Amino acid sequence: MSSNTLSYLHLFCAIAFEIIGTTLLQQSQQFTRLYPSVGSLFCYGVAFYFLSLTLRSMAVGIAYALWSGIGIVLISLIGWLVFKQKIDLPAIIGISLIVAGVLVINLFSSSVH
Repeated sequence: MSSNTLSYLHLFCAIAFEIIGTTLLQQSQQFTRLYPSVGSLFCYGVAFYFLSLTLRSMAVGIAYALWSGIGIVLISLIGWLVFKQKIDLPAIIGISLIVAGVLVINLFSSSVH
């Protein structure tokens, strides 16, 4: 497996655990419920571990931009679908700009490789 592919695999794992951790954080009700609280902290720890593995071969700014951008989009969708949170037009426009930024980084930046 190439170094670039492995970096993206680690980044994908970091994003997945961050999304799960943030979802559990919502369910922890400000750390008043034990299992979602512990699960959230565990998932954040695993997410940062995988992010650190990503940084072996990807610039920290690029990795963090991808991690946070993709995370924002996915957690916004989970908030809308699972928690029935409203997303208005300005939020949709902002999220679309984040998606555009992630695409520009991946398609055109030589910093990723």
